[in-house]
Order: sequence, then C-alpha cells, then structure tokens
Amino acid sequence: MNKRNIYVPNMPLSEAKEIWQKTLHDHGFLLKKPVELIAVDDCLGRITAEPVFAFRSSPSYNAAAMDGIAVQFSDLSSASEVSPVRLKRELYIPVNTGNAIPDGFNAVVMIEDVHQVAEDEVELHMAATPWQHVRTIGEDLVATELILPEGHEIRPIDQGAMLATGVTEIKVLRPPKAHVIPTGSELIQPDQPPKPGNIIEFNSRILTGYLNEWGAIATRGLPVLDDREKLKLAITTAAEENDIVILNAGASAGTKDYSAKVLAEIGKVIVHGVAIKPGKPVILAMIGDTPVVGLPGYPVSALLTMRLFVQEMISAFMGKPLPEAQIVDAIMSRPLHSTMGVDQFVQITLGKVGDNLMATPSGKGAGTVMSLVRGDALLTIPAGSEGVGGGEKVGVELLRSQNEIDATLVFIGSHDNILDLLANQLHKQRPIIRISSAHVGSMGGIMAIRRGEAHIAGCHLLDEETGEYNVSFIKRFLSDVPLQLINLCYREQGLIVAKGNPKKIQGFSDLSENGYMFINRQNGAGTRLLTDKILSDEGIDTDKIQGYGHEEYTHMSVAASVANGSVDAGLGIRAAANALDLDFVPVAEERYDLIVPTTFQNDRKIKAVLKLIKTSTEFHDLILSLGGYNLRDCGNVMYEQQKTS
Repeated sequence: MNKRNIYVPNMPLSEAKEIWQKTLHDHGFLLKKPVELIAVDDCLGRITAEPVFAFRSSPSYNAAAMDGIAVQFSDLSSASEVSPVRLKRELYIPVNTGNAIPDGFNAVVMIEDVHQVAEDEVELHMAATPWQHVRTIGEDLVATELILPEGHEIRPIDQGAMLATGVTEIKVLRPPKAHVIPTGSELIQPDQPPKPGNIIEFNSRILTGYLNEWGAIATRGLPVLDDREKLKLAITTAAEENDIVILNAGASAGTKDYSAKVLAEIGKVIVHGVAIKPGKPVILAMIGDTPVVGLPGYPVSALLTMRLFVQEMISAFMGKPLPEAQIVDAIMSRPLHSTMGVDQFVQITLGKVGDNLMATPSGKGAGTVMSLVRGDALLTIPAGSEGVGGGEKVGVELLRSQNEIDATLVFIGSHDNILDLLANQLHKQRPIIRISSAHVGSMGGIMAIRRGEAHIAGCHLLDEETGEYNVSFIKRFLSDVPLQLINLCYREQGLIVAKGNPKKIQGFSDLSENGYMFINRQNGAGTRLLTDKILSDEGIDTDKIQGYGHEEYTHMSVAASVANGSVDAGLGIRAAANALDLDFVPVAEERYDLIVPTTFQNDRKIKAVLKLIKTSTEFHDLILSLGGYNLRDCGNVMYEQQKTS
C-alpha cells in the first residue's frame, strides 16, 4: 500500500523565487545562450546573438530618386526663367526612379521641369545643385556600418535593412526547448468518452501554448501513468533533450503523487511547497543543469505557478527583460476572503462603470478553467491579508488590453441563463461588447447600483405584502437614483430534481419529511427569498431542510449539484434543469427585471442591450428555446424613477 504524505511544507514565495534564481545561476542555466544560424527571411521575432553589420553599401550605386533626366549640374548653372538653357542629347540622359546614374552625370532634373523642344533637345528653366534627386552610394547604409546590435529582437523593418545590404543569414539565440509531461493514469484524450474517474487531458495544450507565447519552443508528451519507473524514464529523457522540463500533476501529497520522490532520486529537489494559493505543491528541481518544474494538476494552479516560475526563466534565457506588468486600480464588486499566511492569486473580470473600474472574481476553485477564459486581470492578495472588502480599491495586473476592458458591460445581480445568450449576441456586434457578470443575488445587484458599481442589475425580489416584484425594494434602497426598471422575462421557478424524479419529490415537505439533501442559494438572492417564503407559508422550519446552509451562486451550479448526485434537489429555473436534462417540479412564476440607471442609458453598451431586448426576434427565439420563459413584457418599462429634487 502506498503511504500518503501528510503535508507539503510551505515556503514564502519571495524566498522560493530567490532560492530558485540562485540555483539557476549556479547551474549555468542563464549562461547557456545557444546560437543558431538562420536565414534573414526566417528571423522575425528572434534575438540577435551578435551585432549585424552591412555587407554592402545601400544603395550600392548612385541612383535616380525621381523620374526625369540625368545631367551635369554645372551645365545648368546659368539657367533661369528669363534665360533658359538648352541641352543636346549628348548632355543629358533620360532616367527613371532607381536607375543607375552613369559616370559624368551628377544631378537629376524632375520630368515635370523638363521641356522637350525637339526630339534630341530639352529646355531647362532652373539651375541644378550637385547630386539633387540622386541617392548616392551608401546614403542609407555604408558597408561595415552597424545595422543591429546584439540582443535585439528582430522586426520586419530590420529584416528589410539587412537584406538591402546583402545580409542573408545571421546568428540568433536559440529559444529554450521546453517539454511538458502530463502525468496520471486517469488521463484520457479529448476524443475519448470519459468514464467515472477519467479526466480529459487538456492542461498540456494550455501549458505548451503559453510556453510558445512566452518565446520557448514547446512540445508535449502523452500522459505518463502513475508508475515510478515510467515517470523516471520520461523525465530523464526529457531532461537530456530539452532546456526546461514541465511536469503536470503528481506534485502534491497523494498516494500516487510520485513527482517529488522521483525527482529526488534522479536529481535534486530545490523547493517543494510554496505559500501561494492556488499552486502550493509546486516543485522546483534540477536534473544536472536542466531545471524541472512540477506543477499541480488543476489548470488554474498549473498556469499560475508556471507564470510565477517559468515565464521569467524563458525571458532570462533569451536575454530579454520580463514584460512589465500593467497594473491598474479597480474597485472590488464583492468581498473576497483569503487565507492568512499565503499569497493568493485571483482571476478577475473587469468593466468600467462611470469613472470606476469594477473588479469581480471570474470563478472559484483551482479546477475551474472558465475562470481563465473569463479572466481580464490577476489580483494578488498578500500573505498578511485576510482578504478585500466589497467596494475596496485594489491594484490588479491586466491580462487583456485596455480597449477590451473599456468595451465591457458590468452586470451585477441575480443570475439567469439568458445572460449567456446576451453575452454571445453582444460579442457578435462590431465594435465588440463584452459582459462581466457577478452573480451576487438581487439584493447584491441593488446595492451595486446604489454604490455606482454596475451598469445593469438583474432583480427578481417579491414583496410579500404587495405581491409586486422589485419596485418596493427600489423605492427603499435606491430612492435617490434615477432609473428605469425594464422587464427581461417571466420565468418558472421550481425544484430541480434528478432525471425521472426517482425520489418522487413534489415539494419542500418531501424534503423535510424524508431528510433529502437540498442545496440553497446565497443570502440576498431572489431565489433564496422565494425559498424562505415557501417554507414560511408551509410552516417548515429551515432546520428540517438538510443542506439549507449549503449555498451556490447560480441556477446552473444548483442544477450541476443535482446532476452529479451530491444533492437531491435545489430551487432554480426550468432552463437550468433543461440544460442538464434534469426533471423539474414547478413552484412559481416570477418576474425578472433589469435595473438600468438613467446615467448610463446613452452608453453604447446599454443601448445595444436594450435594442436586443426590445427588437431582436432572433434573441427572443433563443431565449424561448431554453424553456421555462415567457416574454410578454420583454423590453417594457415596468417602473421609472426620476431624480428627486
């Protein structure tokens, strides 16, 4: 039986990086500088390994810079408007731009200044200066003149300059060869149907893609089974053939996490375990003079640790500075907790609301690859902090261009599957509009509007006294905010249960009486308020509902929990049940509205949203195809609030 490691020790990030850099230096990794001779035609983006000098002068002959005639400038010394000079054919020669200027001629007169008075005679009204309109030998570059210095990243214009002087081959630095080894007996290829316990192997594609983007020549191998000897052979072979080796998975303390043990046998483990989240189990090792980095298996952890430890290695290997991080200030749209004692890195989505750049966590968990897809920036919460509060200003590192950020519409509030359709429709427009969504519930959306942190908020709050949706809450919390409440849809809410409803769940009483497991929505969500209203109306104590305190932030997360069997039921919309082929027990129809502050209604992003909602039959058809929606008031203003004096 394999013995499980109890823990992986944590070294502070700054200390780990310092030790790693010293190790790389001591083993000569940064001094390798391998060189290769390549054609100038193929050298775009490469780094010069030595200075490049002009082979020939450019131009290599005296060349006409204009269409016209070549002359001896002294023959025109007396020419003027009142006293023109006539030249016979033997004293001039017609030339086109680029033609060589024959010996005995040292100026060019433009064709528009030449008056042909006979077949072999011209009349000229202006004097000429020496070498006018002539590109003399070496005017651009003289043979042996420096074209490019050592360590220069070659641009298209640099290629042209070299070729113009006859340089056709140059020595450049060879990028580091990097090889990614995915590990794990559970891994299968994307075209294979997964069985329970299988994991589709896609991390190696992500990692090699970024390695190539950062300047390496990256390759990837097939997954290596959880077998120490096979892993040892794969690592040893890769270390002999490459400058950098990346292991993915097997870095932690599981019974089949062999990476650290194998690396200690065939090389030296420098660091194992860094106080970062995600990415704690990262391994930094050397096999001879080849660095080997063992990454955790989850994609967010793997990419983060590779950014922290490998990107800088590639830049240093090529003698290039690490690209400077672009840090901008943003406002957190909701609180974010952090574990004391570790540097935490969080993928963030961004959008500009008024003068504020709003930041929202793009996902949760180190295994959520969509947080990487949606991520606009990276937030670092230092080890000494317990987190950041909602509305707090933070510095974030941009992962996208500022133009993409400026084109982002910030949607905060209640979740609905329609938002994915809306995001796709907006992204198809030109110029593109992106959506940053924070699913914090209806009350969270109202508070975001109150603080000026969102363009739009989704809301479905039922006032039990009046039976009206949203308006009373707006009057209570947003009384001084000019706005429109615009209907998006009516939707069915109900209990999402397993396919075929095997436990015959028909309502909350079945959950309480049978001890079935429930999953709830977060405080402030309209669905949570609806849950509490139903329980109150039916006289069911929340303590009688198993899982009442277990919360999710979206209808799809609730449906996913039912689909994976971790719970028996959750309250959500029919569209979420349909999406995962689950059964649905209707409970109520509710109205889902959008709160749109008047101050943003002339924003092109808001105009595009409202136009889609009000006029797009394609958009409406897509919504209805999800199931459980009624669009009888879609786009209608349900309530309007003017600015109070």
